[in-house]
Amino acid sequence: MPTLVDKPPAKGDWSVEVKFDGWRCQIVIDENGARVFTRRGHDWTVGLKIIADAALNELIQMNGMKKVRSAIIDGELVYPHQSGRSDFHALQAVVRSQSDKLLFMAFDLLHINGEDLRGHALEERRDRLRGLIPAGGRIQFSEALEGAPAALYAAAERMALEGIVCKRRGSPYRSGNAFDWLKVTCFVETELELLGVQREPGKSTIALMGAPGTRNYVGSAFVTFGRPASEAFWALVETNLGPPPPSFKARPSDRVQWLMPGVIGRVRHLRNEEKLRHATLVSVGQSGFYDI
Repeated sequence: MPTLVDKPPAKGDWSVEVKFDGWRCQIVIDENGARVFTRRGHDWTVGLKIIADAALNELIQMNGMKKVRSAIIDGELVYPHQSGRSDFHALQAVVRSQSDKLLFMAFDLLHINGEDLRGHALEERRDRLRGLIPAGGRIQFSEALEGAPAALYAAAERMALEGIVCKRRGSPYRSGNAFDWLKVTCFVETELELLGVQREPGKSTIALMGAPGTRNYVGSAFVTFGRPASEAFWALVETNLGPPPPSFKARPSDRVQWLMPGVIGRVRHLRNEEKLRHATLVSVGQSGFYDI
């Protein structure tokens, strides 16, 4: 697991990749076929059958020949947004119902055909992994980026990406938290007050957020809860309806359901911005207690 740091490393020899906003998973291929496991070791092969099938079709067979007998591949399950970014909250919403929209971004190879690669250098593991993955499939290779970590992080911020992961060249693969892998995120989570919710036909639901205490409007966040969290969210809204806050500068709209003071939401958004940008409502509750 990468160690979270505040800024990219200034010294050392690092390989840099995009930090995907998804679920960390491993694909295991053996005599029983292909299986998919979560970071905590749960077998999700049934729910992610489309990824397991892709492993069989894209990795095991190549030009009618069997190239992989056994392997363990580390990567990230992602939902690719139309903007090109990975979208964690959309992933949560579609993982059970629209798995055909998911991709597996492979970034490391632990075992191949009975050979343990964990003690080998990062570059060797990734070179061998790249050679297994055909272009254009559901399983894709996480390419390294060209440039210094600081410059690549600045570019990730401009593109509103999740962040970057810096991996020390020559390092072996080790389980648990690792200082040879560092992650620098472009997003933060902030507790704000939920002022109201705007719903318009054919558009995404928007949460209007304010500063706790003053209730001054600071921006909006997308509401992307899947079931049953969505049902709990709307039940909370309906039981806390109230007048518009006096500090809200925009003209009140009948499309906005305003809330009484005291409903707090945790919002994920780009850091170092005066107003909320690329923001999503992560959880919501009353007086700091997050029910959803």
